Amino acid sequence: MKKLKIGFIGTGSICQGNHLPHYAAMTDVEIYAICDILPDVAKTVAEKYNVKRVFTDYNEMLKLDEIDAVDVCTPNNFHSPAAVASLNAGKHVIVEKPIARTAAEAQVMVDAAHRNKKKLQVAHCIRFQPGNQALKRFVDDGEMGEVYYAKAQATRRRGVPSWGVFTNKEKQGGGPLIDIGVHAMDTTLWLMGHPKPISATGMACTKFGNREGVCNAWGPWDPKTYTVEDFAAGFVRFENGASMVVESSFAANIDHGIFNATLVGTEGGCEMTPVKMFKEKHGVLIDVTPVSLPTVDIYQQEIIAFLNAIRNDTEVLVTGEQCLITAKIIDAIYKSAKTGKEVEIG
Repeated sequence: MKKLKIGFIGTGSICQGNHLPHYAAMTDVEIYAICDILPDVAKTVAEKYNVKRVFTDYNEMLKLDEIDAVDVCTPNNFHSPAAVASLNAGKHVIVEKPIARTAAEAQVMVDAAHRNKKKLQVAHCIRFQPGNQALKRFVDDGEMGEVYYAKAQATRRRGVPSWGVFTNKEKQGGGPLIDIGVHAMDTTLWLMGHPKPISATGMACTKFGNREGVCNAWGPWDPKTYTVEDFAAGFVRFENGASMVVESSFAANIDHGIFNATLVGTEGGCEMTPVKMFKEKHGVLIDVTPVSLPTVDIYQQEIIAFLNAIRNDTEVLVTGEQCLITAKIIDAIYKSAKTGKEVEIG
């Protein structure tokens, strides 16, 4: 079997901790080129993985015809330009979540993938949890009936990222809604079958981020450079009559953090954390809890799925089109928070 040659754009913590090690452990792929705007970082990573081709400009790296696919792990503001350049260069792309800062940036990526007939997968690793895979099978088989309501939650009591660019709106596009809320929304929408959203209303506020001396599990951040929300919530309506509530926070005075997707249907309901289903059988209310689920590394699984889609020429599990829907919802919630009005989603 021909080895797939992979190029990497952005080699920060997510790439070094959760992407590169898995590629390195595979015998049928080759870490072929490394690109990072920080020369010392690029050099260090390249030496660790014995990579001879090292770049600080991804446009130069993309001139290598040998590269089959590119893994993009940059800050959010570079997702779209790096992915589009890679797709235009004839490479398949896996890009870290969120797909982009805005729906407009995401649309350009989706269009480039179609135009160049290349795979575009977004690294929403939560879908690959065995429990969520099981829930999806139950939902698709009709066990929940008509899903008419859902809730996506990704809240932290005190979990403001005090490193990197997570608190920089220009580079990230927003705060908890686009950083961790996007994971909960992606899983919820996937379980629902990605109904078409038609409108959203929401709020986003900063109550802790620009204050000095706030207790934080991950240490202090600089309130002078904090430009994102620390709490956001939204209500989304879908064309099929269903609705979804979204709630996300970096910091909030709550009992504990929650990361969950909840579906409510006519024949049953389910939750992601912990994995459980709620049914009625023979006149009795029952809870259904899967057992003996396998233990997997979800980052490894998303990479394997991406590589298999390339080799077998099949659709990736997390498509650009699906993530474009999520990006449109996030855009609408942020716009509604700014205008105080419900926002239509086209």
